[in-house]
Amino acid sequence: MTGTIRKAVLPVGGLGTRFLPATKAIPKEMLPVVDKPLIQYGVEEARAAGIEEIIFVTSRGKAALEDHFDYHFELMKTLEARGKTAELELASGMTATAGKISYTRQPEALGLGHAVWCARNLVGREPFAVILPDDLVLHPRGCLAQLVEAYEKVGGNLVAVEDVPREHTNRYGILDVVEDDGKLAKAKGLVEKPDPAEAPSTLSIIGRYILQPEVFDELDRQDKGAGGEIQLTDAMARTIGDQPFHGLRFEGKRFDCGSKSGFLEANIAYALARDDLAEAARDILKRYGTAT
Repeated sequence: MTGTIRKAVLPVGGLGTRFLPATKAIPKEMLPVVDKPLIQYGVEEARAAGIEEIIFVTSRGKAALEDHFDYHFELMKTLEARGKTAELELASGMTATAGKISYTRQPEALGLGHAVWCARNLVGREPFAVILPDDLVLHPRGCLAQLVEAYEKVGGNLVAVEDVPREHTNRYGILDVVEDDGKLAKAKGLVEKPDPAEAPSTLSIIGRYILQPEVFDELDRQDKGAGGEIQLTDAMARTIGDQPFHGLRFEGKRFDCGSKSGFLEANIAYALARDDLAEAARDILKRYGTAT
């Protein structure tokens, strides 16, 4: 099945414990990379890929995230009255059109598969995208836009992938590849976090997916996999054979903002990529003896 991808699910229900104490009262997704909340990069990437509806899967303590995409009357009027047109444009750019952003709750942290399953009634029976905001991809053309283009050719289930060191395969969902042209890999199976010695490849899934609605039928089983959680990878694996499954080697640099080191690197890289900050960022790095 192919067709326009209209909806994207963004699972944002995690507690962000690796970033405590910063995330005690602030959602991890609201931590800024340079001057923009992490979640905003995900929404902008979705919109750039033609996504019309955003579905957030949240949990308790995520009110700041919801407010970020709401209309802030007092702020807008104050900026307008002071003639701060640039700031007004920035503040209004993320205001959601009525009905284009939805929120649903994940009452328990039972895994990524469970989080996606919680959005099933809002997605309905149509193909949809999944964006994990922890994964940032720096490239002029967004990672999801690249997936949408490839999906129009191959259909089925499609994920963004990259090669990882074999010793790291136990951190990711890994493709069991049957065909590979160097950019697009066709999979005959998937394994969630395999031991390096047993991993069928080193091609790992990162946080971008285009999925068929039949994946919800598999998630309905609520089967628990690695880590005692309901794994999205397991549900996708069970659809192979009924639907094509491919991994796309995307263009761009991926940053794992779920780790402190990855988050720090993302801030540096995104600053260096901006015309208004690149020179200052290089000067700072020189002072620490790490400039390139």
